[in-house]
Amino acid sequence: MANCQFRNAHGVSMAVVLSKRRSIMVDNRAMHVQPQSGSGSEMRKRQQPHIEGPPQAPGPPRPNTCCLCWCGCCKCLWNDDRVERPERPKMDSIEETEEQPPTLEEVVSWARSFEQVMRSVEGRNIFQEFLRSEYSEENLLFWIACEELKKETDPTAIDEKARIIYEDYVSILSPKEVSLDSRVREGINLSLSEPSQLMYEEAQLQIYTLMHRDSFPRFLNSTFYRDLLENRRASCLDT
Repeated sequence: MANCQFRNAHGVSMAVVLSKRRSIMVDNRAMHVQPQSGSGSEMRKRQQPHIEGPPQAPGPPRPNTCCLCWCGCCKCLWNDDRVERPERPKMDSIEETEEQPPTLEEVVSWARSFEQVMRSVEGRNIFQEFLRSEYSEENLLFWIACEELKKETDPTAIDEKARIIYEDYVSILSPKEVSLDSRVREGINLSLSEPSQLMYEEAQLQIYTLMHRDSFPRFLNSTFYRDLLENRRASCLDT
């Protein structure tokens, strides 16, 4: 009985039937399985987030310049058009005029223009008195000496006056030395071998600017100017 094989109604062995069924099930499973070659890499690509580069600022590209150009302290060509240069003060040569008492209109005009003070003999005199009270009289004396040097035509006189100006106002040993920067001093030292009428022109402008911006506003608020202004107003009322 143990070696007997079961057969169905058609006489087919049950073992054969079961074997065929298992073969059919395996074939069906193979048909439903899809190929997975490359699917893993494609899936990872789809799952990775899309990363974009940093946004670029609108407008023209930044010029290829040094790092200091953006703060305005560089001397490259790109910076030349961006740096605003302060306007240099005007300094005209004085003209010889007869010393006369200033009118009220003239004294009033001094408050509006430092140039008017320097053109007037009386204006320079009263301004010199004010500078003497502030221990800075040498600034005006240096400026006047430079004006006199400009008018010289004799080479011998030019050499002599240029030397005197240097010893009195430029030399560091002089008690009346004016305040000049190192660049201007270096230019003067180079000009000493061949003095000229204009060798102190840049130094003169520097001192003129110093008096204009520093001393002149205080002069207008001083008793020197206010007293003179009141005297001229009183004279006009008396007449």
